[in-house]
Amino acid sequence: MHYKEYQTILSAKNGLNLFRGCTHGCIYCDSRSNCYHINHIFEDIEVKKHALEILERELQKRRNPCMISTGAMTDPYIQLESRLKITQGALRLIDHYGFGVTIQTKSSRILRDLELLASINQKTKAVVQMTLTTYDEGLCQILEPHVSTTYERFETLLKFKTAGIPTIVWLSPILPFINDSEENLQGILDYCIKADVKGILCFGFGVTLRDGNRDYFYQQLDKHFPGMKKKYHYAFGNSYICHSPHNERLMELFIKTCNKHGILWRTEEIFRYLKKFETKQEQLTLF
Repeated sequence: MHYKEYQTILSAKNGLNLFRGCTHGCIYCDSRSNCYHINHIFEDIEVKKHALEILERELQKRRNPCMISTGAMTDPYIQLESRLKITQGALRLIDHYGFGVTIQTKSSRILRDLELLASINQKTKAVVQMTLTTYDEGLCQILEPHVSTTYERFETLLKFKTAGIPTIVWLSPILPFINDSEENLQGILDYCIKADVKGILCFGFGVTLRDGNRDYFYQQLDKHFPGMKKKYHYAFGNSYICHSPHNERLMELFIKTCNKHGILWRTEEIFRYLKKFETKQEQLTLF
């Protein structure tokens, strides 16, 4: 871990990234890509110095409350958060100043802040986004080795359901030739149905590979799936988007299941929901 000075912490679109780098060890991690210019060892977490002071100053400057989003680049519940409590501090500020929040993670550590998220959700909207990729627990521990297992994440979703906090699942990535089966998809969808998730984000069944994350991904394929790198080279070359050969069949199952259970699946509809700031009074008028 190391600290670095920053002048701002909220993006123009109200995105919040408190850390750079990650220790979850997911073999497909897009944040390792060279285009993000992380100029330090990826596992040596860069912590933004005085992050909470900067965040408070920037929230005070916002004329109107809005949704603050975090977790797109680095999971806000990496292992260090248990000690640093920076994410928790950020949620306290978001709650205090009356903003909404949408927070993306793969970790059950988020349950530590359930009361804070419930407090935000009582006034406006708090949305928990959870990534689920692999129904098989053994495979999950290979693909995402240092984070909560899929079942633990499912249990976390159930607790947010009980608390009345809406949830969105990211069904991404689905790795060609590894977890792109109907059995895997159906298992994840069953979890989503039981957890009563509001929506599932799916950008197609496959994985994206850029310079940087492709190198790491192929190293891990050699380690855990001998011969699989050669299969990827043959099927995709240096393509950015690597679609599963089963994409069409899996997408049909995905859409059919979501429609049957009233789960949002159109990406533009889900992102519109995530970005829209609502007071509880506004939400009640919808009914």
